[in-house]
Formats: sequence, structure tokens, C-alpha cells
Amino acid sequence: MFRRKLSDWSDLDTSSLVDLEKDASELLGESPGWASNGRAAAPDYYGAEEDEDDDEDPIYIPDSELYGPNENFFKDSKTKIDFVLVWEEKLHSSKKNYQKGSVRGQEQDSREQQRKSKVLGEKDRYRRRFHRNLLKAGLLCEKEQMLSERKALHYLKLSAPWEVLVYYAEELSMRAPLQALPNPDTNSSDRFLQNFYIPNPMYHHVPNKPLDYYTCAFRKSKLQRFLGNECQTTFFSNTQRSRIVYEILSCTAYGKRKHAEIGIERMLKDGIYTSAFPLHEGPYEMPEYNVPSGSLNPRQILFQYWARWSQWYKYQPLDHIREYFGEKVAIYFAWLGFYTTWLLPAAIVGSVVFISGLLTMKSNTVAQEVCESGNTYLMCPLCDTCSNWHISEICPMAKVGYLFDHPGTVFFSVFMSFWAVTFLEYWKRKNATLAHHWDCMDFQEEEERPRPEFAAMAPQMEQNPVTGVKEPYFPKRDRLSRILTGSMVIVIMLCVVMIFLVSVIMYRGIVSMMMYHTGNSILMTQAGNIANISSTMVNLVLILLMSQVYTSLAEKLTRWEMHRTQSLHEDAFTFKVFIFQFVNFYSSPFYVAFFKGRFVGYPGQYGKLLGMRNEDCGPGGCLIELAQQLFIIMVGKQIVSNIQEFIIPKLKSWRQKRQLAKVRGTQLCEEPKRWEEDYELIECEGLFEEYLEMVLQFGFITIFVAAFPLAPLFALLNNWVEIRLDAQKFD
Repeated sequence: MFRRKLSDWSDLDTSSLVDLEKDASELLGESPGWASNGRAAAPDYYGAEEDEDDDEDPIYIPDSELYGPNENFFKDSKTKIDFVLVWEEKLHSSKKNYQKGSVRGQEQDSREQQRKSKVLGEKDRYRRRFHRNLLKAGLLCEKEQMLSERKALHYLKLSAPWEVLVYYAEELSMRAPLQALPNPDTNSSDRFLQNFYIPNPMYHHVPNKPLDYYTCAFRKSKLQRFLGNECQTTFFSNTQRSRIVYEILSCTAYGKRKHAEIGIERMLKDGIYTSAFPLHEGPYEMPEYNVPSGSLNPRQILFQYWARWSQWYKYQPLDHIREYFGEKVAIYFAWLGFYTTWLLPAAIVGSVVFISGLLTMKSNTVAQEVCESGNTYLMCPLCDTCSNWHISEICPMAKVGYLFDHPGTVFFSVFMSFWAVTFLEYWKRKNATLAHHWDCMDFQEEEERPRPEFAAMAPQMEQNPVTGVKEPYFPKRDRLSRILTGSMVIVIMLCVVMIFLVSVIMYRGIVSMMMYHTGNSILMTQAGNIANISSTMVNLVLILLMSQVYTSLAEKLTRWEMHRTQSLHEDAFTFKVFIFQFVNFYSSPFYVAFFKGRFVGYPGQYGKLLGMRNEDCGPGGCLIELAQQLFIIMVGKQIVSNIQEFIIPKLKSWRQKRQLAKVRGTQLCEEPKRWEEDYELIECEGLFEEYLEMVLQFGFITIFVAAFPLAPLFALLNNWVEIRLDAQKFD
């Protein structure tokens, strides 16, 4: 295998970039892309419906092999790379694999080859149209190719010139600095300890702390008022530049608008591109030689002072996270760190309550009387075909049940009620402080631009009564009917969850009867525990499977409802998923806590469901069964999530690197470029699943904590691991 450039432009230099910039400035005079409040731009930019010359790709491949000191630039060492698009292309082999003497096999192979060629040709045509529209939008482009014997990798590097950045910064209402000021210290615990001259082991100095600024919404007409306007290359941060380019990629058409063939997300789903990402600012590994901490790049600082496991007890550098990843990622880690810190007192109190129950177990009068009763008390059969039993047989479960049902658990329930309220109120204060510090308080939903998919699929244009500008419009009555239809789908899915719950209940009853009929004294005594634990594991598997199915269904329903802005779209999606996951995860614990054992009946008149006697609480009471369910569901979900976040990405990354190594072939001795290294990384799936996991965990430790005092402790241990895993995933 080998690596080389496929370029016939031997006499082409970087002057082609200058020509592109001239064209971009001319187009910007006509305001490409979306205008205020979602007004559509010229049809030649968005439509892509007219016939075009698709014979050549409009993106040239410069022939220069030299790079500047920073590889995040084009080959002219001046044009900064803001985004990279990657697609793979399988090369046709000259060898034929037809079976000799098999005409039918040859025909099938020929039809399959024709079908694949048609699909690949269509994708290539879409890419060429997309590239043309990117050039019309004003972006600068540079392409590189890497070839092996069977596969070609194409890297399209994108850069937004100054005119494009200025235009979209105003359209997106980005904040720009007016005056710099020292970054305030937001760690109240550190200030508290300093007042009492107590050393703080959680504090550590993180170099290159970002400055704080007085900011306002960017306006091109007021450009001279903003700080740093004289330097165009550094005026916009890398995060802002990436956001602007992603906005252009999301709004650029590659096919017919009526089919919603628009945006990079749709192209990634259809396999037209394999990846789209902004570049990291250098490697995260520390250099082999000693360098001043202030000379480290932002990624190295985050890895050294945040993502490493040894930093588990240190403050998180939230300002550095926000500077590098943006406000959404920073606010997630701020919430996760704040929540984990508040779990510490809850975990301590819960552990003390559990240990006190363990120490006073022998003083439980009820358990002692049960254990000392011998053959005195004969109990009714637990099923229609079971025999009588003595109450002394449940002696071990009576003792264990005391751990989860003693006076300390009452105190802990009251404590957690006040803890939950206080935590939420203090988080509101922390959230407002960070929003003010990071200039996120003045965002108004009316200022948000329409979603590209909504603008493409909207059936009509209506005049905005406030601005007087025509914008894409979807009738409210039609949206309401779609929302009601989607609600019916949600109700059906909730009914499916309840059917699974009934199935698990019946499974528990069947397993219990099977244990009783074995004749084994141990199995007969522990029949309830075996049935409860096994059924909870089955329930956990069903919960995880249903979660995967419903999340994809909710995403399709939300897109079908045609919400105007991304915020409305995300709110509707979040509401659907949360309602389902609430019932999915909490239905079984709710049943055990509030309904199990309430409809048993009495001897001679037992209540029945589908011909089976209704469940009664086990020998240790319903609280011990609830504790078992909470432990298996909550801790099991955390273990599965951590495996998915740690092991699966490692396997995907190993597979990706192995495939790319085959493409590079003999060029492995050369140091890979930054975009090649970043392509080896696994795509980040967003923060929705992370938030959902923490919200479900918060519900477990507040709603059912009386039955399981150790729940805050397990949550605390999980979150310490979760922060490091998420930090390494992003870094």
C-alpha cells in the first residue's frame, strides 16, 4: 500500500485561495445563507435543483507539500482550518470474482456492481453540488487525498474568511468583547476555607486562565468599538469560528429542498460523508521535555489539570472548558461537579444510617421473636399447590429486612427531602452565576434562527408580524395534529412498558412456584429472593432494550412535528424521552413500593391476576425487595453505561486506527497530520444521554432512598468515575 496525492494541478499554487476569497466577498454583498428571522437566501444557493455541470469537483487540490508550524492551517500557512469533512471511497479492483461456469452468478454480480456504482455515483454528485454551494456561501476549501490499493480517503478542509465570520456573527447574535477584566474566582468553598485559613486540597493552579470580558451582541457597524478588532485572525475564538462554519454546513443544500436534502447532518446519516468535525488545537500528550506550564496548548492543559484520574478530587477548570468546548459542555460539567459535591454529605449520612442498622440488628425484637418461635406458628401456603410453612423459616430475611426498615431510615428520608430542596435552590444560584459569568443570560428564543430542516420542509412562507419579513411557516393546526398523533404513539409505548411489567410479575410468580416444588429446603426458603433478583435482571434488560428503541422513535416523531427552532425541537424531544424513561425505569420500583401486597386478599378469597394469585411481600417485607430492585437497576444501569462509555469507544477507536493504518500503508513512518489524527477519534454523541443518566440517578436517590440508604454512596462513586470518563471522552 502507498500514499500519494492525486493531483494534476502541478502548476497550481495558493493563489486559487485568493480568487475564492474575491468571489466570497462579492457573494457576501448579497447576504448568503439565512437572513434575519429565517429569511431564505437566493435560490441558487439553497435550491441546488437546477441542472449543473457535475463532471468536475469544484474543489482544487494544491500541490504544495509544505506546512506551517501549526498544522491547523491550509498549506499557505495563513488560512485557518475551521472544519474538516471526510469521505471514504472504495476503489474498483481489476480482478473479477465471477465463478467459472456460472452464468447466473455472473449476472447477479453484475447487477450488484451496477447497483453499487449507481449509489456511489449519486453520492459523488451530491458531494459536488454541496461543494459548489459551500463556495457560493463564501467558504474557502482545500482538499487532500490518501490512497491505498482498495480505498481512498478524502479530506476537505474548510475555512471561513473574515467577511463570512462578520456576517454570520451578527446573524447568530454572538457576543463580542468590549473590555477585559480579571477572571473572578467562583469557588465559594475555596473562599470559605481561606477565610478560616484552612488549607484547601481541592484547589490547584491552572495556567493560562481565560480573561473575563464585558460583552455585547456583535454588530458589524460597531466593529471599531470591540476589543481586538485590529487583528482579524484572533478576533473570533476557535469555538465561534467552528460554530459559524457548522451553521453554514447545516443550511447548505445538496439536493432538492422539497425532499429536505439539506445540511451536513442529513449527509452523514445517508453516508455521503463519513465524518465532519473541527480540529483539536494540537495533541493532548505532554511533551517529552520540560516546558513551562504556560506554553502548553489548551488541550494539554485540560488533559493535565482535568481529564487525568489523579485529578479526581480537584476543582474542575470550568473557564478553560468553556473556552475550548463552549458553554453547553461547560455547563454540563459544572452541573455534574456541583451535583457530585452535594452527594458527599448524603452519602455520608446514608452510610451512617446503614451501619447503625447493621450494628443494632441483634436488638431487633421482631426478628428475635421470629427466630425463636420454632414450630409454634404455622403459616398459610404461599401458592395454591404449596404446603404450609413455619414462620421461623424466614429468620435470616427478618434480620436483613431490619437494615432497610428501622428508625434511622425515617430520619434519612426526612434528611434527603431537605437535601433535595436545598440542592436545587443552590444549583439555581450557581447556574445564574455561571450564566452571568459566561454571558448566557440574555439569549431570547425569538432571536434563534429556524432549523434548516424546518425551513426546507415548511410548506409556505408567511410574513412575520413583528419584523415584516417573510419566513418559513408551518400551520399551528397541522403541528397540533401531529403532536396529538405523536402523543398516541407515546401512550402505546407506555402501554407496552406496562405489559412488560405484568410479564415480569407473572415471571416472578412462576419462578417462585418452581422453586417451591423442587423440594429443596434452601430453594424453598429463598424462592422469593431468587425470583425477585432474577426478574429484576430480566427487567433491566427489557428497560435497556426499550430505551434504545424508543429514543430513535422519539427522534423521528419530533422531526415529524416540525418545530421551528432547535430549542423547541430539543425541548419536545426531551419531554418525550423523559416521560417514557420515567415510566420505563420507575414503574417496577413504584409497583413494589406502593402496590405490591395491597391486593393479596385473605385465605379462601385470594385476589388473582390472569389465574395467578396476586403477589405478596416477601418474608423480609417489601422494602428489602425494593432495595434489591434499586441496587440491580440503578447500579446495573451505571455499570452498563460506563462500559458503553469506556470499553466500546476503545474498541471503535482501535478498529478505526487499524483501518486507517491499512490505508496509510508504507507511510506509517510519516507523522500523521492533525486532521488524520482527529479522524481516528470516535464521534461525540452529544450530552443528551449524559444528562438523562444523571436525571434518572437523581430520581432513584430521592424517590426511593428510604429503602436503600446506600444509593447516594453508589451514585457518588459512579459520578467520580463519570466525570473522568466524560472528560477523557471530550479531551
